[in-house]
Amino acid sequence: MGEETMTGAAVCDPEELRTLFLFERLNDEQLNWLCADGKIEYLEPGPVCREGDPATCFYVMLDGEIRLTKLSGGTEIELNQTDYRGVYVGAWTAYLGDKVDQTYTASVYATKRSRFFVLDAEIFSRMMHEWFPMAVHLLEGAFTGNRAGNQRVAERERLLALGSLSAGLTHELNNPAAAAVRATSGLRERVAGMRHKLAMMAEGKFQPEVLVTLVRLQEEAAAQVAKAPELTPMEAADREDVLGEWLEDHEIADGWNLAPNFVQAGFDVDWLERVHGTLEACPGKVFEGAIRWLNYTIETELLMNEIGDSTARISTLVNAAKQYSQMDRAPFQVVDIHELLDSTLVMMSRKLGDGITVVKEYDRTLPPVPCYAAELNQVWTNLIDNACYAMQRSGTLTVRTYRESDCAVVEIGDTGPGIPEEVRRRVFEPFFTTKPVGDGTGLGLDISFRIVVNKHDGDIRVESEPGDTRFIVRLPLTRPTPADAETLTPQP
Repeated sequence: MGEETMTGAAVCDPEELRTLFLFERLNDEQLNWLCADGKIEYLEPGPVCREGDPATCFYVMLDGEIRLTKLSGGTEIELNQTDYRGVYVGAWTAYLGDKVDQTYTASVYATKRSRFFVLDAEIFSRMMHEWFPMAVHLLEGAFTGNRAGNQRVAERERLLALGSLSAGLTHELNNPAAAAVRATSGLRERVAGMRHKLAMMAEGKFQPEVLVTLVRLQEEAAAQVAKAPELTPMEAADREDVLGEWLEDHEIADGWNLAPNFVQAGFDVDWLERVHGTLEACPGKVFEGAIRWLNYTIETELLMNEIGDSTARISTLVNAAKQYSQMDRAPFQVVDIHELLDSTLVMMSRKLGDGITVVKEYDRTLPPVPCYAAELNQVWTNLIDNACYAMQRSGTLTVRTYRESDCAVVEIGDTGPGIPEEVRRRVFEPFFTTKPVGDGTGLGLDISFRIVVNKHDGDIRVESEPGDTRFIVRLPLTRPTPADAETLTPQP
């Protein structure tokens, strides 16, 4: 062991360095160079380096004990504790230069008085380039190639997900758009028929008060459509039978075809009796013409409702797509997390299908969350997509939010068969997948992990048993605001 000086440092002994696995193959000249440019330091129990600080030193432990931690959801998680001689920490990627972020990737603590060989990061980098140029080139190539490959596969996965969502959105938009087109065409026909019937009625011998009554009945019919009750198929069929018989008894030709419209609008025999009583004294086919005129009114209102519902659905889908993609928004925002979840569910509604029941258990008291909203939507997409795959399009998807300490928590749960323990330990590994070849890249959860943990200083984990699998995401409610931040007022 080197001799300690009054300053807490010690004399570096090349022969001691040779006993460490990291330096055992170096020659005398190299070991002397290390001792000349490096130093021996004694550190008392406490921090050696902190995660996120500039990586200025490369540490090799000669004797003592250290503990490594990483931040997750604002909490330090212990990664390892060791007293192994020669373990190294700190600026070990300095030789990669600006190809990587030169900060400490973990916090290191001495748990007892420990002795380290310390090299300045720049000296360590120069040593690697001068002594091992081929190894450095290989490592740089491997690092750059892996990073580029991962990025390209990740981009491909995002594009595939976007393509799937776009196809679903197109399908969802097509349905209400086609319904609106059909309803518009039908509305044009009904309005033309109403004009025709009105002309026929005008040819009859109507007293002014009868015409006033008809207009009032028309207004009443239009208003009734807006508040028509919801009927079960059985209830609707029973009422259609009663109204159909009544219309046939009053010599309304094809009355069975008119009955469903009156039932859908919420009218009954009593209302038709009032109409009949009002027009009973009128000559000829006036009553039948009035009934058909009122039927056109009802059909017109029903078609306008259909057009209104269809266009509202289109507007909802477009707004959800805009919220999902975060168009015209700054990357970093302070948003209502529920808006992001809802927009993702809308975008994935086709994939959810009719066999999966969606249950929302939202804690509406959650404050807005500072986040990269578009990237969090990618997390929700990956988790919901995996849940759908696990349930094979049949089951219950539960989306739950709540507050836990200083974090907003989002749970995505499914009733699938569960994840075996040996798989659960590896689900966040890049390229690990249990899906058949071609069905998945194995990057969805890896990307989600990096977005939540690395980009948001949060935490993501999984709990699973048969019939109950939950991915739990924790996001800090307070965090430093980056330069591209834009604070938005959450929409009600």
